[in-house]
Amino acid sequence: MLELNWNPLRPFLAASLMAVVATTAVLPVAPAWAQTRTLPDFTDLVEQVGPSVVNIRTLEKVKASGAGGVDEQMLEFFKRFGIPVPPNLPRAPRPDRNQPDEEQPRGVGSGFVLTADGFIMTNAHVVDGADEVIVTLPDKREFKAKIIGADKRSDVAVVKIEAAGLPAVKIGDINRLKVGEWVMAIGSPFGLENTVTAGIVSAKQRDTGDYLPFIQTDVAINPGNSGGPLINMRGEVVGINSQIYSRSGGFQGISFSIPIDEATRVSDQLRSSGKVTRGRIGVQIDQVTKEVAESIGLGKVQGALVRGIESGAPAEKAGIEAGDIIIKFDGKSIEKPSDLPRLVGNVKPGTKSVVTVFRRGATKDLTVVIAEVEADKPARKASDPESKAPVTGAAQALGMAVSELTDAQKKELKIKGGVTVDAVEGGAARAGLREGDVIVAVANTEITNVKEFEAVLAKTVKSKAVTVLIRRGEWAQYVVIRPTR
Repeated sequence: MLELNWNPLRPFLAASLMAVVATTAVLPVAPAWAQTRTLPDFTDLVEQVGPSVVNIRTLEKVKASGAGGVDEQMLEFFKRFGIPVPPNLPRAPRPDRNQPDEEQPRGVGSGFVLTADGFIMTNAHVVDGADEVIVTLPDKREFKAKIIGADKRSDVAVVKIEAAGLPAVKIGDINRLKVGEWVMAIGSPFGLENTVTAGIVSAKQRDTGDYLPFIQTDVAINPGNSGGPLINMRGEVVGINSQIYSRSGGFQGISFSIPIDEATRVSDQLRSSGKVTRGRIGVQIDQVTKEVAESIGLGKVQGALVRGIESGAPAEKAGIEAGDIIIKFDGKSIEKPSDLPRLVGNVKPGTKSVVTVFRRGATKDLTVVIAEVEADKPARKASDPESKAPVTGAAQALGMAVSELTDAQKKELKIKGGVTVDAVEGGAARAGLREGDVIVAVANTEITNVKEFEAVLAKTVKSKAVTVLIRRGEWAQYVVIRPTR
């Protein structure tokens, strides 16, 4: 007789085992990309793009005196990022006061090779005011460069050296650039050539300039990186490193680069004619608020509110009125006010364009003939005999020096008065004020001369921010200046 060792739990154990097998069979498998993510390796990119990145030094002719120039990297650090130069900064003595004019180091920056025959792109502020530009290649060859052209509005410049067979960079497609994508910068921070830093794209379309939607990254950018390339993981240049946001003057994780498509558009004009031609229609614009959009039936918040129109300007001739909201230009939607000057600026003067406005509950198409934006006037140097830069306690606290407007300037700008900015540092520089700007109002008070300017400043609270209304060429804008602490 066959005996069976039967266990009453055996059926339950068998069922449990089958359930485990079935469950295991249908478990989802994690995708390969989720299992293999690693930090990027930039070594190949450095070998590929590094030979195209150059160091740029600038020299400026100055009168010989008993005190020499400060270290060029430190001077660039203080000047570029709005930090007052310390009065006790060491200076090299020069005992002979009767020496002829001599060239002194003015600043350092970076650039990159556009073409094999020696065209190099950099920032306009790197070469602005320089009497001589020296380009050093990675192989240590040095060349004197000729400034082909510089555009302050976009902060793009092109210089040329007499060389052949140079390794040119590859230009990338800015439309393929994504937020979160890894990028790399090569430049000369504080004069340290061939320095490589990396990070990610933090944001695109940052509105920090009149004509430029900047690329924001967390790539370490410092003085001397200006003009160097921002490179994607395909080894293509997608931007020019231009600015940082900083409270201390050093890198704090927020850097801005000029999109390469905008820079290329400017550089093409500079190479062909030495200047950049932009269109204008002559309107002063402002933000459309949610309350306004809802109250007038616009629906969503969009467009550029026309606050004023210049007399005789193309906008006036086309029939655009103050209070209109420009919602399209040549069929392209205007989502925010800064879109309008960029679109208009890219149109060749003399071109007929269609402006769509929202007026009293209805849209209307108007034809406007684009005019040309006048070129920026070169800033006067401190050594020019016409230059006057009285610096008093009130102005100095904000970090600026100003002087009287000439009758010619008043006539040109069609204003009754104001003061011209001769120098900026500290709070004024950080706020975006530039040499050559004209201040027409301070703290909502119109001013006509230096005396009134100082009187209004004297009445303001020294520890609080001051709002000034400035004219920059044809355009007016408000700037909030926070005093240096």
